[in-house]
Amino acid sequence: MEEREKLNRLRWRCTRRAMLEMDLLLGEFLERIYPTLTPEQADAFVTLADMEDLDLWPLVNGSRQSPDPVQAEVLALLASVRIK
Repeated sequence: MEEREKLNRLRWRCTRRAMLEMDLLLGEFLERIYPTLTPEQADAFVTLADMEDLDLWPLVNGSRQSPDPVQAEVLALLASVRIK
């Protein structure tokens, strides 16, 4: 699968969520911060984007911590995103 197709699939997963807040947050993150991630952080973000909202939301809002240090880095970056 080519990179453009992968990015389009990821964009679809980020913006077609069950929770509007997650649509906005992940979509903004994808546009502004994702291009600056290291390959390891990008992989961690893809893993997070594949999670169900009910599992991801506690990680995003800080009520649960990720045991994976790279995911924790990405979650900290997600927490810094301000939705337009």
